[in-house]
Amino acid sequence: MKTVILEVRTLDDGAADLARAWKSGKAQRDARISFATPELLWKVLTAKRWDILKALCGAGPVSIREASRRVGRDVKAVHADVMALLAAGVIDRTEDGQIEFPYDTVKVAFTLKAA
Repeated sequence: MKTVILEVRTLDDGAADLARAWKSGKAQRDARISFATPELLWKVLTAKRWDILKALCGAGPVSIREASRRVGRDVKAVHADVMALLAAGVIDRTEDGQIEFPYDTVKVAFTLKAA
């Protein structure tokens, strides 16, 4: 099962983890997609975009039209959401133009601290 962790972390934290992994020679077990703030995570991953991710989870490559059918929404609206997810690096486009979320499982991780 392929898992991706959606997380909130600074660029410095991500770079430090990469340096540690490089130095140790050990690969990370799970893929990670990081956002600088919780607000950015929620701006990119709206409720309708979560629906798209759920429909794509473990599905393999599909067309935008098929993704639209799976979530029961207008193709034009789904296309706009797909473009935002592609721009954020959350989903991928295949060589033949289809879209793919190449994970079976999603974990969301961030910490809320007192100001």
